[in-house]
Amino acid sequence: MGTVWELDFYSRPILDERQKKRWEILICEGLQSVDDDPEALFRYSKYVSNSEVNSEELKAALEEAMAQTDSSPTRVRFFRYQMQNMIQRACEESGLLPFPSRRTLALQQWLEDRQKNVYPAEPGYQAGASPSIAKPLEVVNPLPDALVGQKWALVTLPAKDFADMEDWDIGFGESFPLEMTGVSADTPIPGFIVYSSRAAALAAWMSGLEMSCVKAGREEASNYVSGNSDAARLLLETGTSETWLLADLVGADIQAEGQRFEAAKQAANNVHFIAVQKSPEAENFDGFWLMQAREFG
Repeated sequence: MGTVWELDFYSRPILDERQKKRWEILICEGLQSVDDDPEALFRYSKYVSNSEVNSEELKAALEEAMAQTDSSPTRVRFFRYQMQNMIQRACEESGLLPFPSRRTLALQQWLEDRQKNVYPAEPGYQAGASPSIAKPLEVVNPLPDALVGQKWALVTLPAKDFADMEDWDIGFGESFPLEMTGVSADTPIPGFIVYSSRAAALAAWMSGLEMSCVKAGREEASNYVSGNSDAARLLLETGTSETWLLADLVGADIQAEGQRFEAAKQAANNVHFIAVQKSPEAENFDGFWLMQAREFG
């Protein structure tokens, strides 16, 4: 995939000398492998005034960051839906490819650290809730007919098994070091495996979706494009606002399985995975993505 950057451009709980909110540009290198070292990631930060909130200022910051690293990322991920026009314009004018995405683990952890240890020490700090993320009403879309799996399973793997993930035979995928999530070696990591005779095509399609998380449960009936909206479901969240229907959880036993999946996710600090294989007997994965569901704010 090449180098991935994660970007945020938003107001902070700090007032300047004019009693206006200070804004901040954050750029960091993203995590893509279980062998990545979070301490070695490239980071760039810059405060700006509210009068400097524009694509030109962001473009200048991106170009300054590229000059510091002497390289360009293959993609730039950002999770703030309401800033997408400005971010996309600045990236494109800098020759970079922007990707709306909630798969921004390194950035989220950096933001949490700054909210706890950096912003409170700044002059003009105003304690309070972080700004919320505005996004459209979630609409659950069905998978394309040609990509629906013939069979699926909810499984668990101990966290220690991921230590040699780099040696697994995986066609498409992405991961991160489990150590940075606080998960112990013996913690069961839950996952959803879909089996399909078109596993390679399904994995290739999913690789372009910016995978965020899988969740089991019921959603509002009005949010569904089609199907039985009263059924419990397994859903895949991608991008900044897209949601896809992976499977209906039909029957008490299957719904209980979905509940166990969610309980295992919570016990694993929301770490989980989704995998694609041709069959349960296959020794390789056409697709495998490690994920951590997070709150965005």
